Amino acid sequence: MTIDISSGHILALSGGVGGAKLASGLAGVLPPERLTIAVNTADDFEHLGLTICPDIDSVTYALAGLNDMQRGWGMKDESWQAMEMLRRLGEADWFNLGDRDLAMHIARSWRLREGESLSQVTARLTGEIGIAHTIVPMSDDLVRTEICADGVWMDFQRYFVAEQCRPVAASVRFTGADKARLSPAFAQALVRQDLAAVVICPSNPYLSVDPILSLGGVTSALEATKAPVIAVSPLVGGAALKGPLAKLMAELGKPVSNSAIAGHYRGVIDHLVIDAVDAADERGLREAGLCATVTQTVMREAADRERLAREVLAIAGGVD
Repeated sequence: MTIDISSGHILALSGGVGGAKLASGLAGVLPPERLTIAVNTADDFEHLGLTICPDIDSVTYALAGLNDMQRGWGMKDESWQAMEMLRRLGEADWFNLGDRDLAMHIARSWRLREGESLSQVTARLTGEIGIAHTIVPMSDDLVRTEICADGVWMDFQRYFVAEQCRPVAASVRFTGADKARLSPAFAQALVRQDLAAVVICPSNPYLSVDPILSLGGVTSALEATKAPVIAVSPLVGGAALKGPLAKLMAELGKPVSNSAIAGHYRGVIDHLVIDAVDAADERGLREAGLCATVTQTVMREAADRERLAREVLAIAGGVD
């Protein structure tokens, strides 16, 4: 059965900042009923008694037009009075929480303590700030990314924020992934009869996408689906625009290249979208048996995000 890309459902898999840009682009060109955005939650952690969901918040703020484009994370027009007072009170200040951002964490945390699932809380909060599209956690169960760096296992946020990715990484694991269940909406989207395409947004494959793929049944479903699975490379000119991807790949013994990204997703994706500065990589990718498209993948403005989203959807329409 062939699904019409012009009417079928799109499932996007996203991490934080980079993935959120394309997710917001897809939301800009697709009506709410045609898009599900499943977001990595293995970066989530407890801090100052609050449940922090960095990737869900990045996607949420991007779709709501609240994200800080200059800083690259958090909300725009932010203030920091609560953080300054916490610091004065001697509390941990290594993870910055803006005042508006803090409100999101407070609302989420007390709703979770009242017994709502992360899926229910996410639907509630995104709806309250005017988002009509469906943003769902990959799982309502706890999964946590841990990095083995300099011989010590540490939580991802400690490695990423507190240590600024300075320690040399040797391994990555996703604690709890073997027992975690897919969130209901994610599980439903994976098996929809009208699934027209799966888009892997340009997030870190090892830290943002792998947690999603590590959940039971996800990889096998993507390998089996008749819908095209299209990934947008997070590398531009052999580097990541933001985050530790290039450093991590080198430390894990991987070439910092689009071919390595393609190899990492081998068997899962049908198509890799790469930036124009990496046009020379297209031939090698095709010789390796993978379809590839060269375009501008850097998304600075809303127009860039929507243009790339339309190009990805056009690719999906042309994949057999």
